[in-house]
Amino acid sequence: MNSLSPGSEDCDRRPGVAAVGAILGVSGMLVAATVLGWWINRPVGPLLALDLSAGALSLLLTPLLLTRPTATTVVLTLLAAVSPAATPPAIIGAVQVARRRRTPTAVAVAAAGLAAHAVQGAWRSSGGISYGWWLALVAVGYLALLGWGAWARAREALIRSLHDRARRAEAEQGRRVAEARMLERRVIAREMHDVLAHRLSLLATFAGAMEYRPDSSPERLSRAAGVVRDGVHQALEELREVISLLRDDDPPYGDGGRPQPVLADVPRLVEESRDAGTDVLLREAVAEPAEAPPSVARTAYRVIQEGLTNARKHAAGQPVHVTLRGGPGAGLRIDVRNALTTEGNAPPGWSGGAGLVGLTERVHLAGGQLDHEVVGGEFRLHASIPWPA
Repeated sequence: MNSLSPGSEDCDRRPGVAAVGAILGVSGMLVAATVLGWWINRPVGPLLALDLSAGALSLLLTPLLLTRPTATTVVLTLLAAVSPAATPPAIIGAVQVARRRRTPTAVAVAAAGLAAHAVQGAWRSSGGISYGWWLALVAVGYLALLGWGAWARAREALIRSLHDRARRAEAEQGRRVAEARMLERRVIAREMHDVLAHRLSLLATFAGAMEYRPDSSPERLSRAAGVVRDGVHQALEELREVISLLRDDDPPYGDGGRPQPVLADVPRLVEESRDAGTDVLLREAVAEPAEAPPSVARTAYRVIQEGLTNARKHAAGQPVHVTLRGGPGAGLRIDVRNALTTEGNAPPGWSGGAGLVGLTERVHLAGGQLDHEVVGGEFRLHASIPWPA
């Protein structure tokens, strides 16, 4: 049966065919049993026509209990005052009101039903039981109907509340999944930006060397061209991953995909810059580098990578000093220094790019601090990243 929340107007949605058939079947059997039970041991009289008419009318009104329970029950209660044949539909109506309407309305309908049966018992003998006991049993029955209706109403309200919570929880879970997916996508995109920027800066260095040293030996030119070709191929592959990442709902790889950089990869990163012609001096004093948490190692690697990339872009030919020290409990300290060229004293972060802005955000997300400044014609990049003991 369809039901509305307690206190709603006395008009519900159209019931289904199965609900109408069920309530008609139950009500019809009870009305027939009541009429037969009343007249089976009594001589046929004028009241039989009254009972048959009241039973038929109440049976016709019964389907309305599914849509207008209060008003229909009041009419059935009035019929029950003149004929016991209307008692089963009236009781069914009282149950419907108790289940689907507020407690004051249910109590008023139950009181009206008790009054109607008091009138019925006063002028039509119940047989075999005194009027007082009969009325007391009717009162107990209505009290039981009120209690059962209140329990059913509370149960339905609880079920609706649980369903609402489940829907909200599902929606919240979907929102969290979407946010987590977007966050993961941003993290991967940031990683790809750093890798791609680093690789393109290496390519620019090799291409510049080929342009300004056309008198180099064929072997060196061939080697430089091979490096440029391989670098372009790798850059294109990484660019495809970035485009796929921004286009697809699911990231192309996750924690189990592309290996993330660790502290042990820092010497290789420095060696790549040296191969590109940058003089890099690395001072590394890290206790238990293999034990560094992934987020700490990855952030430190990106800081050094961005520092070397900026040095190649904005201070070509100048030596770079990289210092990496720390350990569990003490955190990591990273210093990248390079002299500025004579073409200007603007630090890398002020050249129009957003590398240092994104790097600052990355370090802050790791719980650390990033500072950069120009001191005595030297650009200094300093980062401190917490490393739990």
